[in-house]
Amino acid sequence: MKKLNLLLLLTLFAGVFVFTGCKEEKKEEIVRAKKIPLEDFFKNPEKTSYQISPDGKYFSYMAPYESRMNIFIQKRGQDSVIRLTSEKDRNIAGYYWPNNEQILYLKDNGGDENYKIYLVNINGEDPKCLTDFDGVRSMIINDLPDFPDMVIIAMNKRNPQVFDPYRLNLTDGSMEMLAENPGNIRSWLFDHEGKLRAATAITDGVNTSVLYRETEKDPWKTIITTNFKEGFSPYFFTFDNKNLIGASNIGRDKKAIVIFNTDEGKEDTVLYENPDFDVTGISYSKKRKVLTSASYTSWKRERHFFDKETEDIYKFLEDTLKGYEIAITGENKDENIFIVRTYSDKSLGAYYIYDKNNEKVEKIADVSPWLDEKEMANQLPIEYKSRDGLTIHGYLTLPKGYTIETAENLPVVVNPHGGPWARDSWGFNPELQFLANRGFAVLQMNFRGSTGYGRKFWEMSFKKWGQEMQDDVTDGTKWLIEKGIADPNKIAIYGGSYGGYATLTGLVKEPDLYAAGVDYVGVSNLFTFMKTIPPYWKPMLDMMYEMVGNPKNEQDSIMMRENSPVFHVDKIKAPLFIAQGANDPRVNKDESDQMVKAMKDRGVEVEYMVKDNEGHGFRNEENRFDFYRAMEKFLSKHLLKESI
Repeated sequence: MKKLNLLLLLTLFAGVFVFTGCKEEKKEEIVRAKKIPLEDFFKNPEKTSYQISPDGKYFSYMAPYESRMNIFIQKRGQDSVIRLTSEKDRNIAGYYWPNNEQILYLKDNGGDENYKIYLVNINGEDPKCLTDFDGVRSMIINDLPDFPDMVIIAMNKRNPQVFDPYRLNLTDGSMEMLAENPGNIRSWLFDHEGKLRAATAITDGVNTSVLYRETEKDPWKTIITTNFKEGFSPYFFTFDNKNLIGASNIGRDKKAIVIFNTDEGKEDTVLYENPDFDVTGISYSKKRKVLTSASYTSWKRERHFFDKETEDIYKFLEDTLKGYEIAITGENKDENIFIVRTYSDKSLGAYYIYDKNNEKVEKIADVSPWLDEKEMANQLPIEYKSRDGLTIHGYLTLPKGYTIETAENLPVVVNPHGGPWARDSWGFNPELQFLANRGFAVLQMNFRGSTGYGRKFWEMSFKKWGQEMQDDVTDGTKWLIEKGIADPNKIAIYGGSYGGYATLTGLVKEPDLYAAGVDYVGVSNLFTFMKTIPPYWKPMLDMMYEMVGNPKNEQDSIMMRENSPVFHVDKIKAPLFIAQGANDPRVNKDESDQMVKAMKDRGVEVEYMVKDNEGHGFRNEENRFDFYRAMEKFLSKHLLKESI
C-alpha cells in the first residue's frame, strides 16, 4: 500500500505530584512520581525508520553511531548487521531503497537544509555523493519502481529559487534534466510509468494552476487556475494514467479526495470527504492498482477504507497489537511483507514485520525501550471558545496521576505550535512527557490558521499574526486559569519557529500573564523575516504578503510593526530564554540577535543559546541535551523558584 509522500524524504523535541483523591481531598495525600533523566527523553532512538527491501529479503533502519543517526541493514532471519554509513557530523535526514542492491540517503551540512543525495551498496561498499553541489538543495520526487537503476530528483542547481526535475542514473551517476522550470512550477507529477505529465504552478503571484500534457512530447496546457486559497492539489494519476487523484476544496470548506477530469478541467468524482475535517491523505496499492484508504486528523488520525483487503490487514494488526495506534510504514514490491509501527501518546512504540501470507507478526525493535510508558502522562484532547466564539481544539498533558477533575493550581507551560499553517496532533511527544515529568501541565492549541479544519478557519489567520491568532493562545491560557488547573502565577509560554514568535508576542501583549518565556528559533521582526526567507520561497512571496503582510503597503507596514515583538520590548516584564541555530535558513539568526540586543538595551533579563552547527531546530543529540537542560533550569528558577 503505497503512501502518497513516501518518497518525499524532506517535506518540519523534580518530581510530579500524583493525587489519589477528588479535587477537595487531594491535599491529604501527595506522592512524588519517578524523576526520569532528561537524556532519556531526548537521546537518539535505539532503532528507528525501518524499511524493507523491494524483494523483502532485507530490512534496514537508522540507529546511533558516534551519537549520529546512521543506516544499518540486516537480512531477515539473520542476526548479523552491516552499518552502511559512518556519518559523525550530522544525522542522516532520510533514506530509501531504490532497488535491492543499493540505498539512497540525504544529509545536509550543519542544518543549512541544502540536502545532498548519497548512494551506497547494501554491503557498505562504494559510497558516493551524487549531487555534490555547494548551496544546492536536492530531493527525491519519484522512485521509478519499474526502473531500478533510475530515480527522479529535483534540484535548485540552475536557479536557487526554483527546482528542476532530473532523471538520475544510479549506475553511472549521470543526470538528464527533464524540464526547465520557468520559475513558477511548485511541484512536478509523474504518471505510473514514470512519465512527467503534470505540474502545479504559481501564476500572477497568488493564483495556482494545474498543468497537464498527454505525453512528454506534447506542450503543457493549463487545465485549471484558482486563487491559492482554494484549488486542486494532484497527488497521483488514476491507474489508466488519464486523470488525476488529489485533494480539493473547490466550492467547499473542507478538502476532499477527488478524481479530476483532465479533459474537462473539473472534478469528476468525490471519492471521500468529511464534514468536519480536511481529508488530505490517500494511499493505494501499486501492485493491485486499487485505492486502499483515505485519512484525516480529528483529535488523532482516522482512516476511511476503500479496499476490504487493506481494512482486514489493519483490523488484524489492531487485534494483534492491542492498545496502540497502527501505521504501516513500508512494504515489499509483492505487498505481502510489511513494516508496522505502533505508537501512542505514552509510547514511541515498536517496529514489527508482518508476513501477510503466514499471518505472522514479529517484533523487531522497541524505539525507546528505556522509557516506561507506565511513567508517562496522558495527552488529553480539549476544546475551548475563543473570545469571538470560535471553537479551538487542542491538547492538555497533565503530570502523571492527574485528571482534568483533580488537577488544580499546577505550573503550566503554554506551547503554541510552529508553522503557523500546521497543527498539533496526538501522539508521543518527548517535550510534553519531559515537562509533565518535571511537574508541569502543558497546553497546546490549534489556533486559527492551523491546518486540517477547513479553508475558513485557515483564512482567518491571514494578516493576523500577533492579533486574533495570539488571542486564541491567550484565551486558552485564561481558560486553563478559569478551570482552576493553572496556577496563575506559574505560567510560562514556550514555542519554536512561529511558536517562538507567539512566545515573544505573548510576553509583549500579556506582560502580566506569563512568568517566563522560551523562544526557540522564533521570528521577532516581521520585516526582516520577510527579507531573509530562503530563495526557493521567493516565488511564493506574493502569497506570503497576503498571508502575513506586505511591507510595501503602508497599512500592512503599520500592522507589521505593531506586531513585531522586537519593537515592543519595553512592554516585556518576564524573563526570556532564546535558543537559535546559527545556520537557520528559515528564521535567520538575526531574528534572535535583534531580540537579545533589544532586551539587553532595556535591561530585561534574557538568556541566549546559539549552536553554530545547527539550523532550524537542534538535530545533534548533545545540542538537544544542552537546550532542554537549560530550559529546565530556566523554568525551575522562574516558575518553581527552584535551582537545579
